[in-house]
Amino acid sequence: MTSLPSLLGDLDPTSDRAVFRQIADQLREAIDRGRFKEGEKLPSEAELVDHYGVSRMTVRNSFSILQGEGLVHAEHGKGVFVRPRPPVRRLASDRFARRHREQGKSAFIVEADAAGSHPQVDSLEVKEEKASQDISTRLGSVRRVLARRRRYLLDGRPVEFATSYLPLDIARGTQIAEPNPGPGGIYARLEELSHHLDHFEEEIRARMPSPSEVKTLRLASGVPVIHLIRTAYDAEGRAVEVCDTVMAADAYVLSYQLPAT
Repeated sequence: MTSLPSLLGDLDPTSDRAVFRQIADQLREAIDRGRFKEGEKLPSEAELVDHYGVSRMTVRNSFSILQGEGLVHAEHGKGVFVRPRPPVRRLASDRFARRHREQGKSAFIVEADAAGSHPQVDSLEVKEEKASQDISTRLGSVRRVLARRRRYLLDGRPVEFATSYLPLDIARGTQIAEPNPGPGGIYARLEELSHHLDHFEEEIRARMPSPSEVKTLRLASGVPVIHLIRTAYDAEGRAVEVCDTVMAADAYVLSYQLPAT
C-alpha cells in the first residue's frame, strides 16, 4: 500500500470540526478520488491511530460515519473495505422491450446477463387477496387481486423483492397464477391474453429501509433502498399490473434516456 502521508492529509488543530469527522472527511475524499479502490481494504485502526496520533475510539467513530453513509463495510476479523459500486444497470428504455419477452427472458434475467451475474428467484408466494386502497386505485378500483411476491438474488445475494398485483378477471385460472409463469414472465402471458402492453409508469424514491427490509435484503448499515412502483398499461389504456419493488440501492444504477424535445 502507498504510504499514508501520500494518501491522507493531516488534521487541522485550528478547526472546530471534531477530529473523528476530519478523519472521515479525508478517508471519504480518498475513496472519491480513487486512492482506495472498490473492494480495497482501508488502513487498519492501528495504522490510522499511528498516522493521526488519536485513540482507537476516534478512528472507530470515523469508520462508523463512513459505514452509515454506505461507503464502506466491515468484515469481522479482516478490516474495513470500500464498498463495491452497483453491479447492475437498469436501462429504463430497454428493460421491458418486447424482444426480450419474445426471447423468453424477463427484465431481471436480461439485466443479470448484462452484469455477468447469476440470477435467482426465491421466497415465491402467489395468492389471491384484497387489494389495498392504493393498489385498488392504481388498477381502476378493483377489490381483489392476484399477488405475486418474490425475492431476487444475484450470485446468491438478495438485491430486491417485489410484489406484482393483477386484476383477478385477468389473472385467475391462467399461467400467471402458477408459481412459474413461463418464458418471458407475466408480461409475456399478459400479451398472450390479448393485453398488448403499451407503456409503463414508474414512481421512484429513495429512503432508509425498514427493519424487515434490512433482514430480507441483508443490508449493511447505512445502505438505503430504492422504492419503485410501476404500473403497466395495455393498448386499451387499462392498468393490468402494479409492481411494488424495493431494491438495495448499492446494487443498482438506474439509467434513463430522455428526449431533448
